[in-house]
Order: sequence, then C-alpha cells, then structure tokens
Amino acid sequence: MFHPGTQKLIDHWSALPDAGRIPSHVVLQPLALGGLVPQLFSADRTPSGAALRLAGAGLETLFGQTLRGQDWLSVWTSNSRGLVTAAVAQTFREARPVVIVAETSGSRRTFEIVIAPLRSAGGSADRIVGLYQPTTAETARTEPVRAFSARLSIGVGPTRRAPLTLAAMDGRRIA
Repeated sequence: MFHPGTQKLIDHWSALPDAGRIPSHVVLQPLALGGLVPQLFSADRTPSGAALRLAGAGLETLFGQTLRGQDWLSVWTSNSRGLVTAAVAQTFREARPVVIVAETSGSRRTFEIVIAPLRSAGGSADRIVGLYQPTTAETARTEPVRAFSARLSIGVGPTRRAPLTLAAMDGRRIA
C-alpha cells in the first residue's frame, strides 16, 4: 500500500485517455492533483535516463537549487543510478507507473518517487511525470538534500505492453 499522495498520481495517470498505451502529456491535468503540484516533476527520456524539464517549488526547496535542465540521475547516489535507469526503462517498456522507494543521504527520510510515462506532442513516448512523496515525518532541515539512495522499485498495475508475436518473411521466422 502506497502513501495517499503516491496513489493519487497513480490513479490520475491510470484514468487518462490511452493509459492502456501511453497517454499524451497534454491530457495530464497537474492542477487536479491539488497540493501535490509542488512535489511534481516532468522529465524528457534520454539514452542514460532522464533530463528534468520542470520541477515543482517543493522539489527545488528540497534540493536547494533550480533543477530544470539537470540530468535526473545527478540527484541519485552513484550506487542507485543503475536501479533508477532500469525503473525509467521499465515505465516505458511496460506502459505503467513505477514507484522507487528511496532515502535521503543525510537525514534518512524515506520517499516514494513515482514515475509514469507520457507521450510528447510529436507522439513519441519520451516524457515522464513524477512525484516525490515523503513517507516519514517531516523534520526541520537545515541543509538541502544532495542525493537520494534508491532501495527498490516496483511496477504498479497491469503490464500494458503489446504481446509478443512471431513474424515470418518468405517462410522464415524473423522475430
């Protein structure tokens, strides 16, 4: 069972038209998520992970810097980057949200970070919407978070990728 904020983004994404495939970014209504907007981010998929497009004010306060244009992997410890890269690939491959459970490097606060795939204006599945949801009690912080350590990731809901089929050309099986 996820934090109610995490579940709210998952439910919102799942209700979008074409969520069975990968929905267009234009149908996402961030304001429908109410108080979660400061915790939202948007990223473009890159060969190595994702580059941040937008980040809510709460995230910029959490990290103590402007995040636009940064490589999303830069906010993860080096040991976590493989798991995070795999989670990004999984969300697109399976066309469903993925939740990453992570801890901050200094204060050991726990977060659920949910990512879900979206299509850009050109129709390519190359955009992510995400949410940083703290799951531990908020304590007064004096320093911004420098990095997150990923503990695990899990796909949420049914896998929606197209079933594999066998193709033949001139009587030869090719895929």
